[in-house]
This record gives sequence, structure tokens and C-alpha cells, in this order.
Amino acid sequence: MAALLSSAGRLRALCPRLLPLLRPPAAAAAVARAPAPTRNVMYQVRFLTVAPQQEGSVKEEPIPEVQTRGTWQFDWALNKLDNSVRKTGRIPKSLLLKVFDEISKAGCPGSNQTLLLLRSCGALLPEILSPERTELAHMIWDKMKELGAVYDTSHYNALLKVYLQNEHKFSPTEFLARMEEANVQPNRVTYQRLIAAYCNEGDIEGASKILGFMKSKELPITEAVFSSLVKGHARSGDMKSAENILPVMRIAGVEPGPETYLSLLNAYAEKGDADSIKKTLEEVEKTEGYLMDRILMQVIFSLAKAGYPQYIQDIKERIKFERELIPDVMNLCLTLTTHGFEDISFGILKSLSHLSRDNVDQGNFFLQHCVNRDMPVNKLKQFCSELKEAKMHSAPLPFILRCALEANKPALAIDVMKMMKEEGLPIRPHYCWPLLVGFQKEKNLKGVFEVLKVMNELKVELDSETYTDYVFKNFADSETARAQLKKNDCLFESVGLCVAEIRYEAAHGRLNNVLSLLSSPSTPPIDIRQLRSSLIWGFKSSNDVHLWSKITELLYKDERYCLTPPGPTEAVGYFLYHLIDSMSDSEVQAKEERLRQYFHQLKKMNIVIPTTYYNGICRLLDSSQLPELMKDARLLSHKKSLSTDDIPESAKSDVSALEKKLEKRKAENQPITDVLKQLIHALCEEENMQKALEVKAKYEPDMVVGGYAALINLCCRHDNVEEAMNLKEKVFPKNSPVALDTGKYVALVEALARHGRLEDAINILTEMKEKDVPISDRTVASFLRILNAAATRGEVETVNRLHETIVNLGLAETAVLHSPLITVHLEKDDMPAALEALINCYKKYGKILQLHNIYCRLIEKGDADLLQKVSDFISREYGDMMALYDLFFAFLQTGKYKEARKVIETPGLRAHSGRLQWFAKKCITNNQMETLEQLVELTQNLFECDRDEMYYYLLQLCENNDDWGKAETVWTKIQEENVVPREKTLALLANILEKNGQVVPFEVPKVRHEPTRSLSVPNMEERKIRMLCRKNNAKEAYDIFLKMEGKNGLQYRSYDTLIKALLAQNCLEEALKVKHTAETHIKGFTLNSAASSLLIISQVRRDYLKDAVAVLKGMLDSGLFPTRPAVVALTQALAEKGDLKNLQALKNMLKDITKPVGVSASLIANAIALAHTKNNDLDAAVEYLEPLLISGAQNPDQAVRNISYLLRKVSEEGLEPALEKFGAMAERLASQFGIYRPVTDLFLQYVSAERVDDARSLVQRHGALVEEKRTLGNFMARLAFKPGQAKKIETLLELIPEHLDMETVYCYLMRCYELDGDVASVKALYEKTKAKNIQLHDLSLKSLAAFLKKVGEPVPFDEPPESFKFYVEKWRKRKLEAS
Repeated sequence: MAALLSSAGRLRALCPRLLPLLRPPAAAAAVARAPAPTRNVMYQVRFLTVAPQQEGSVKEEPIPEVQTRGTWQFDWALNKLDNSVRKTGRIPKSLLLKVFDEISKAGCPGSNQTLLLLRSCGALLPEILSPERTELAHMIWDKMKELGAVYDTSHYNALLKVYLQNEHKFSPTEFLARMEEANVQPNRVTYQRLIAAYCNEGDIEGASKILGFMKSKELPITEAVFSSLVKGHARSGDMKSAENILPVMRIAGVEPGPETYLSLLNAYAEKGDADSIKKTLEEVEKTEGYLMDRILMQVIFSLAKAGYPQYIQDIKERIKFERELIPDVMNLCLTLTTHGFEDISFGILKSLSHLSRDNVDQGNFFLQHCVNRDMPVNKLKQFCSELKEAKMHSAPLPFILRCALEANKPALAIDVMKMMKEEGLPIRPHYCWPLLVGFQKEKNLKGVFEVLKVMNELKVELDSETYTDYVFKNFADSETARAQLKKNDCLFESVGLCVAEIRYEAAHGRLNNVLSLLSSPSTPPIDIRQLRSSLIWGFKSSNDVHLWSKITELLYKDERYCLTPPGPTEAVGYFLYHLIDSMSDSEVQAKEERLRQYFHQLKKMNIVIPTTYYNGICRLLDSSQLPELMKDARLLSHKKSLSTDDIPESAKSDVSALEKKLEKRKAENQPITDVLKQLIHALCEEENMQKALEVKAKYEPDMVVGGYAALINLCCRHDNVEEAMNLKEKVFPKNSPVALDTGKYVALVEALARHGRLEDAINILTEMKEKDVPISDRTVASFLRILNAAATRGEVETVNRLHETIVNLGLAETAVLHSPLITVHLEKDDMPAALEALINCYKKYGKILQLHNIYCRLIEKGDADLLQKVSDFISREYGDMMALYDLFFAFLQTGKYKEARKVIETPGLRAHSGRLQWFAKKCITNNQMETLEQLVELTQNLFECDRDEMYYYLLQLCENNDDWGKAETVWTKIQEENVVPREKTLALLANILEKNGQVVPFEVPKVRHEPTRSLSVPNMEERKIRMLCRKNNAKEAYDIFLKMEGKNGLQYRSYDTLIKALLAQNCLEEALKVKHTAETHIKGFTLNSAASSLLIISQVRRDYLKDAVAVLKGMLDSGLFPTRPAVVALTQALAEKGDLKNLQALKNMLKDITKPVGVSASLIANAIALAHTKNNDLDAAVEYLEPLLISGAQNPDQAVRNISYLLRKVSEEGLEPALEKFGAMAERLASQFGIYRPVTDLFLQYVSAERVDDARSLVQRHGALVEEKRTLGNFMARLAFKPGQAKKIETLLELIPEHLDMETVYCYLMRCYELDGDVASVKALYEKTKAKNIQLHDLSLKSLAAFLKKVGEPVPFDEPPESFKFYVEKWRKRKLEAS
């Protein structure tokens, strides 16, 4: 190893030997003459390369090798704000606050970051009034200062600029004093802006003082100073002097520019002097040619503010309202509206009417700002009408409605809907859902009732989705909901209400109510397909076979529930099939007897189902290993097989029937929503996009959200991305609370990326994050597919930006997702970029990806320079040995055996079994016999190489290929090399020869190699997977699993073993992928208790708490118990998040199984109290916890007794008010109720936190806490298992010595000293026990003897003769007897 370490430069010494072999002869000669570059030279070259990039002289955007976190954050913030300014000329307040929050969270803001934030608080915020902008600037100033920002002159100047833009009144002298106090020197810009501040107030005297100071310092007087003086003289009432500034400027050699003319024009505007404005403009046109339109717009604003709107038209006529001017016009309109001049603003907006294009609405920004500014409804209506008349906006009222919903203005939204009704515009149910969601969150039932009344008043269909998802969730059951609706005069009988009632009761398992509703004569006709999912859920959650049967009979025999062809037999068969299919194997097995009774009951009711569904049910039962139940299912089948004529009609005829039914209902003026939705879905299944879109267009007023979602997916499948996006923006806008499902979002992203609409694709991904769309392993796989597809097309920007968005938003975190960043460059054969991408992946994500492919490609291309660069990088990061092995394998892979030999013969290189095994298995998997043979041959002289293992790899490939001839050759080489083969190698060789009828030339070992050829290659690999998992090498096992994909699946046990091994090593994404594959290959595959618990722990570590709760619920539903660590981890994580909702759900799940799982009731109680604390509601925490502790002390069955976890968490996190609050509660329980466990927990927490005085004071006030002997003993026992805890036991000895069992305390203290390796304290404590005549337990003496021997000290007593295990059992029995 010394040779290896001493030759750090050998890789660079080796590369020059190899490079000539890769280059053409001429180039090789040149290289041979050149000296090898040293590390210093390489660094100099890199410096010369990076320096121009930093100066901005290179156009390509550099990717620096090292970038600090602060630099990255500043770049991110700068880009965000810069893009907003460049595109729109303004910054939304929300964006500024977001950037501010991000920088604040990072802490230690840089100078540039602070400057950026301050500069954004002025005119770039046109949607905010000036006082608010200034207040924002002050908040940022104070916060950044608090975080450690250092302010210099540029920051003070930026603040001055903000004051001027916001017309904020302040004292310039005080401002200078602040700068002086901060030891910051003003500069020329400071003085110029202070002059402007004086001039804003018309204080020429103050301005003159600073002007004189500037002259004395010989500071140049620029146009900015002169333009300020124009304003100052004008505001002081001296217009003559203001006008005279211009000739003074010329005398001073400064030509008046736009800034000066703007000051003069604004001065005239403030006076209402239209003639002077006109005259000045004409003069400028003669001399300067023109004034920028942007200047004229500011004059318009000045006229509006001064109260002279009558002169604005003349200015408007001078402005050329061209497309390039739109951002400036928008900002002027926003500013005018913000200051209450909405009519003027609207007039400006209408000046853009000649720029309107088909299908592009104008004025959205204006309408949205009007809504945000709480404009009266009649004013909004006026603007909408005029925009529509001017053909600038096709649907202004719906847009206003959308803005009102997004801004959470329910009253305005309802008023707008009423206006829409008056104008005959359609109002769809989902328009009202955001209102219902808002009231539901506020628990405002009155608001919910009002919305329902409005919907009825406006004749908006109250469909089942509205009731199910947004109304009934406010009530305990549908009966209560109905009663409340009736009481509040909003019970509107409809099909939707009935469907929702049945769904709601079924989903909550109340099948008796479902039966009552279905059998009621008042229930209208309902298609069974609307109820199927809810009924299946209800059946699964109930064990009442009688109710199952009666409900099924109703569905079969009552014609109200089979409205569409081909009738009840088909419909009920379909229902039964999906009922069984929805159950896991364990669920079906658990309900076997009930299902048997169910089938017999249905038979008695003369219910039959088509053979197609019967066969499907039998297949499901067979896969669940219930062949006996299949016989009972046969009772439901037709007595004779169906002929081909009896097969259900095709999708096409089903579409035809639905069309006829739709037209009939439309003609009879009946509701058509449900039938329309069915037709849309049928057309989507038929992939008939054109017809589906035609139906949508024809019946659009009656379309529902589900239909739109299906259409979006259909359009994506047919590459009609334009229509898909139109539908999405229309029905599922970004700011709407209603979201598409994950699959449809992914389909949109894929289609948009394929069509080059990158920004839209990124917006969709952002929306997925904002709407908390669930991300599964299937979604992550889809992301990878999208990135790989873009990489295959060679679209670098698409891959980089989509990947950046996915990762930055936290949508997916898996190493394989980074691979396309490199693949895209490999596809383009751009090797420098591929290498740069590899290095950046490592720096950002700590992953080395596609390294072998890059090496191979570089060798094939003969690019020696890049090859050395990548070798240098790997050597630097992982060491020379790893780099040499990578180079060696690449030369082997590309057939460059001569070069490979030179690498492997590097002096000092040793065998690395893991690397050699990886490449050998790669050769076996890819059936590369020649390459594997070369590997074995070239490693012959490699130091510490296991030659038997190498030949074993060769024999494995011989066995796979059934090549006995090659196996004989291997045997010969084994003998030539004088290798002593192991038994497994001989057994494998014997098996190959025997199977092929050949004589075995050696004595076959008694332990025979398990024949693998009789099995398939995947089964051989499967055994490797199990073996690797047993050796805790899960990642390598997973690599084998990936290579097996597409072949036969693993056995149940192998999947389970691999998943557990991956989860044990915190490989969550990989484990989920294996689980998904297992579920695909094995029907009803479920993880056992141990694997599911590991999955929960892994999800908690990754902060996937929703997924973890879902897994736990699935376990309990399947009759599995989670492990204690899984429950504890999930509970504590939810508490840390303040997630009371999921904690309550968890409590309900665990209420009957806390003892089997081994968790105490105190755990959940402490967690809920901590969650209240995290939500800043200490009173709620105490109100929840105190009664539980009282009842826990009085009733042993309600075992909430301690608050140790709660106290520890609030203490560790420095939540002193919370610790005081809970401490007061604990003391109150002790003094008023005699309950001492909580105050004992508080005492021990003080001890743990080394707050000895608090602990001493507490024990003086509540001396009885020392009687909690078990609590004190358990506390010390826990300490004795962790190093560094001796001080806490010493503190207990100091505070309550007379109340402790000295023998036990000294045993624990001795163990603590041993863990700390504190020999002196161990010996001193032993002497103290002898002096005090304290007899240590044999277990302590045994441990003490072992410790003293280990550190080379004599043992001053007779060591107990028995084993540790013996004394541990003895100690345990003693503890049990004592308890």
C-alpha cells in the first residue's frame, strides 16, 4: 500500500504513455516530444480559461467548477427579478417577497443580494402604493441588517432612490447623519439624490447648500442635478427660474436631455399649464427630433395626479402605441389604477385596441388589478362591456370571476356569476368549488349554504361531485347533511344529491343507509357506474353479507340502476369482478367465508353474470390461491356458455347508443351532464379525438370537469398539444384549487416537451408542486422517460431545464434522474459537454453517472486530452486506484487490450475485488466472452487478485452458454497458472462437463454445485440477489435486478428480501421500484410487516409523510402490525410538522393495537401536544394534555402518564415559553392532584439540559417527585447505554443522594465511565464503592474486569467466572422480581 500511496502522480505519468496509442502517428509524435503537464500547469491553464468567463468576454454561459452557496442564491435571485423586469418592466410583490424569504432563510445575505432587494422597492412595484413600497424597503433594510448584512454607500444610495421614486418625505440631514454614524462615506450619487430630495419639497436653499459642497469638492454637476433643480424651482413656485435652468446647463457645457425635459414637462403638468407643455414638446421636436414615448407616459401620470385629466388626450395623440410599447403601457395603466385613476388607465388601455389579435384577449392584467384593488362591481361590469364592444376581450366576465376566486373574494365572485347569468353566459358547477373549499376551510357552514342557494338561483346543476367533495365533507353523515340543508332552505332534490348521499354513506361503510337510499321509491334513476367505486369501498369495509346481497339484488332487479345497455347482467357482473379485483390476496383470503356466503345468497336471488366476468373472477380467485371459492363463484355463471352473439356490443355501438340517449334527453329538456360525460369517456376509449372535440364544442355548457380531464389526456396522446393546453387553461387554471390527476399532468409535460414548448412544460411542473399533486414511483419513472426522450432528440436546453425544475421543486429525488443530463451530450457526440455534465452532476448531487460510457466513447474517438481530464477528475475525487480501474475497464470494453495491459501493470496497483466483480458480472450479463477472458488473463499478475474467483466468473459464462469446450480450456488454464480451485469452482465445472456427456477429469467434491442450467438465467441471478442481500450489499443486488427487467420476474420471497435490504440501507426510490415491479408480476403482492415498517421509516426520513401514513393504513387494513420504530418515527415526524390532522388519523388507526405494537398512549398524546406547540397554540396543547394526564393517573387503562418527549423537544429547540407553560402544568398537577410523574419528567429534563439550579429549585418545591423510583431508574438505565452521559448521573447524586439506590446508581455510573474510556474515574469510583461498602452486581464487576483488561490495568478483585450472558439474565430476573 505504501507504493500505491507514494505514487500519487502515476496516473498522470501513465497517461502520456497511453495517449500516443490513441492519437494518429503525427499527433502521437508531437505528444511524445512534449513534456507531461504538471498539476501547477494544469491549474494555470484552468485559471486562464475561467478568468475571461468571469470578465464576461466569453459569450457561452460558463459552468464553474466551484460555486458557493451564496453565489448560487444571488444568481438565482438576480435571474428571477431580472427576467421579470426584462419581460414586463415591473416586479410583482409576491415575487419580491419570495426572493426576500429565500435570501432570509439562507442567512448571511451578501452585499449584492441586499442591494438587489432594495432597488426593487421603488417604481418597479407599480401595483403597490408608494407608502407600502417604502415600508417594504424599510422591512428589508432592517431584516438584512439583523441577518448580518454590511451596508456601504451603494446601499444608502439605493435607499435614497427608493425614497425619491416613492416620494417619501425624509430629512436629508438626518440621512447624512445616519451614514456618518454608520461610518459610511457619501459619494457624488448620494449628493445628487439628496439634492433631488430637497427639490422634491421645493427647498432650493437646502439643495443649494449641497450643490455648493459638491462644487467645493470639485464633484461634477451632471444632468441629474440640473433636472432636480428644475423640479425644485417649479415646486417652490418659481417657474421662471425653472425654465432658466436649461440655458444655464448649456453654459455649463451640459446639454439638456430627456431627464431634464421630463422634469420641465412634469412641472408644467403639476401646474396644469397645457400650453407650455405643447410649446416645449414642439421645441423638442424641432431640436431633438422627438421625445421617447416613455417620457410622455410619465407626463400623463403627472397630469392625472395633479388633477388635469382633460389635457391627457393631447399627450396620448403624440404616443405611438406600437407592440413594443405594450409593457410600458401596462405599467402606466397599473400605476394609474393603483392611484385611483382607473378611468384614465382604461382609456390608455383602449389605445392598444388596434393591436388585438384573434383568440388573444387584451386587458387581463388591468381586470385582475381592478379586482385586487376592490373595484366596485358596477365599475368592473362597465369595463367588461367596453372591452367586449372594442373586441379586445372575448370573455371578460369569466376572467373577472376567475380573478375573484383566486383572490378569495366570495362576494365579488357571486356578483359576477349573477352578471354572467344576466348576459346568458354558462355557469358551470366547478366555478363554485373554490368558494365551497374556502368556506369548508373556515368551517363556515353559512357560507356553504349561501353558495348552494346561489347555485340553485342561477340554475347551476348541483351535481354529485359538488355534494360529495365540497358539501358533505362538512357533516358527520348524509342524514345530518340533509337535515341541515333542509333547515337552511337549500335542500334541492336532484339526481346529483341522491348519488352523493349513496356515495358518501358507502364510502363510510354505512351499507344499511345505502340499502335504505337505494330501495327508497323517491330515489331517481341512477346509472350503476356512478356508484360502483363507492359501493366497492363500502363492501370492503363491511362484513355484513346480508347487506351485500340485498344491495346487489337491488342493483340487479331494479331497472332504475341499469339505465344503459346491455342490462343488469352485464352491469352486476362488471361490479362483482371489480369488487374482487380491488381486494388484495390477503383481503380475499380473510373474507373467503363471507364471499362464499355472498355468492350463495346471490344464487338464491337468481342473479347470474356473463361467462366473461365469471372467468375473470375465477382467475382472480386462483391468483389469490382460493380454488375452493371458485366453485362457489361458478353458481353465478350462465348454465350454458355465451355464444359470440351474446358478447357485449363494441365500444362503437355503445357510443352510438349514448349519442341517441344524449339527443333524446336534450330534446326532452332533461339533465344531460352524466350521459355527456359517459359519451366523452367512451369516445376517449375509442381514441376518437375529432369526434370527442366536436361533442365537447356542441354541448360545452353541460361539460363537467371529468370530461375535460379525459379530453386533455386524449389530446396529449394524439399530439394535439395546443388543444390540450387550451382545455387545461380553461378548466384547470394554475391558480385554481382544482387540480388534474398526476397522470394527466405528466402527459401534458411530455407532449409539451416533445413539441418544444419548454416554458409551458416547466409551468405545468411548477403547478404540480404548488397544488401538491401526489408523486409516485411511477411518476418519477415518467419524468425519467420524458428526460431520456429529450436526451435522445439531442435537446440540451430541454433536458437541463426540465431536470432543474423537477429537482429544484423537489418533485423527485433519485440518482437515475440525473443521468439524462449526460446522455443528451452523448447522443450529440459532444464529449466535452458530456464530461462537464458528469462533473457538475457530481458536484451538485454527489453522483458519478455514465462514467464507463464516457470513458468508452472517448477511447473510441481517440480524444486523449479529454480522457486525461476525466481521469484527473476521478483521481482527484476518488483516488488514483479508482481512476486506473475505470480506465482499465474502458480499454477492455472497447477492445484496446494492449492499452488495458499498460494500465493494469501500473506499479503498486492492487486488486479491488468489488470493481473486478462489477465488470466481470457486466461481461456475464452481456455475454461478452472475449472481454471476460481478457480480464482474467490481464489480471494474472495483479497483486492480491483472487484467481480462483476470476476463473469462476469465466465458468459461469460457460455454463450460461452451455459451452463445455470453453470450460475445458478454462480448466487447462487453471492448471497452467497453478491455481488451487475451490470446491464451488470444481462443482460448477463438473456440472458443465457432466451435462454435456464429458468425462470429469478430477474427483468431484461431495458438496455439489447446485445446477443452474436447469433453471433459467434469471433464477441464477435471483440466487445472487438473495446472497447479496444477506451480505448487506443491497445496491449491487439492485443492479442485478435492473439488468433482469424485461425477463421473468422474481419469486415472492426474493422481491420481499430485496425490498427489505434496500430499505435497510435507506434506498427508498430503488425499493419502491422493486415493489412496483413485484406488484406488476405477482397479483396481490404485499409487503410483510417488517418490510412495510422499513418502508415507513424510509419515507419518514425523506419527509414523505403522506405516503408513510398511507402505507401504515394499508398495513392495518391488511391485518399487519407495524413495528414500534416505524410508529415512533412517523408519529414524531408528524408532530415536528405540526400536522394535527394526520396525527389524529394516526391515533384513530392505532387506538386498538398500541399494546401489540409496543407503543404507549403517551407517545401520541405528547406528539399532538407538540404539534399544537409547533402551530403556536400552547393553550390548546395544555387543554388537550392536562385532562389526559389526570385520567391517566386515575385510570390505569388510560395510560397517558408522562410528558418526557414533549419536554425534551421543546427544551432542545429552545422553546422557552413552551417549556415554562408545560412546566407550570406539571407543577399544577403535582400540587393540586398529587400527580408527580409529569413534574418528575420536568426535573429530569432540567438535569439533562444541565439546568442544575432549576432542577434543585423544583425538587425543593415538590419533594415527593423523588418517590418516582421507576422513572428515575429508567432514566439512568437509558443514560448507561450512551457515551458522554456520566455528568447527568453525577448531577442526580448531587441533588437527591438519599433517595437513590446506591448500588444501582454506581453500576450505571461505572458503565458510563467505561463507555467514555475514563480509566481514572472508573478506578476512583471502584475505590469509593469499597470505602462505602457498596456491593456491585456481578454484571458490573464482569464489565469492569473486561474494561480494565482492555486498557492494560490490573483487575483488583476476583472476576466473576460465568459469561456475560449469564449475568445479564441474572440482572434481568432481579429487575423483574423488583417490579
